[in-house]
Amino acid sequence: MATPNDKPKKSEIFRQAMRWLIDFVFTFKNKRGEVLDYKLSHADGLNLSAQEFYAQVEATLAVRKIPGMEISRVHFNEGGLLSDQRVYLRLMRERLCIDTCAAPFGNLYFFSSRTVYVPALIRLWHILATGFFFGATFFLLAKPLGANYAVIATVALVFALVGVLRNAASDGGSDLDTLLLKIPVVGTLYENWFRVDTYYREDTRNLYVDLLPKFIDELAQETCAAKGVKLERRFQPAPPVSDLNKPLPPEKKPGAA
Repeated sequence: MATPNDKPKKSEIFRQAMRWLIDFVFTFKNKRGEVLDYKLSHADGLNLSAQEFYAQVEATLAVRKIPGMEISRVHFNEGGLLSDQRVYLRLMRERLCIDTCAAPFGNLYFFSSRTVYVPALIRLWHILATGFFFGATFFLLAKPLGANYAVIATVALVFALVGVLRNAASDGGSDLDTLLLKIPVVGTLYENWFRVDTYYREDTRNLYVDLLPKFIDELAQETCAAKGVKLERRFQPAPPVSDLNKPLPPEKKPGAA
């Protein structure tokens, strides 16, 4: 039975509601997203340009001709807002990206690879922007066509756009599907309301997140071998720094319930 102390306070409920409202209205982009997998390897005494390694990765993946994948270079701060930035190679397909870093660390040189899921989120400003677009379309057509015909033309435009989104959603891996996912607001609405998660999309997504980190790791091994350096692989990272000083749970004695 719940006690009065178990019930959340009104101030806590209000705070959570306000946080949800602010997040719903003002959250525009999740640059990093949720890390699904992480691989790390290092070599001792390796001298390598990160840009050179990234160019090798790009050339290798260009031969693979993976549909719907975009390659870019993104900057992340090494520390706070005013700290130096480190360039990462980003492989993006649908909502999954693989962020790769090649960088020196003292006398060591490390390669890291993170598989990141960046979710599509419906925000209030998406809905407002959609309403503004159709409202502006109506007012632009109202003067030359009149109010009645402007309403008909606007409704026809809505149905035409819905048809385009439905056709794109039914064709997995098409150029139109890839293009729609990139368009701000439209991409979010398209993925949440029209795009169907099929077996084919699931299969190709699993291939993407499984094989591409392996390609990058193999290329790092080849690069180190060509320079006469051994690559030490460590696929399971150490616990976060914040968890290092936490006490371990007591061990259960044999026969304990």
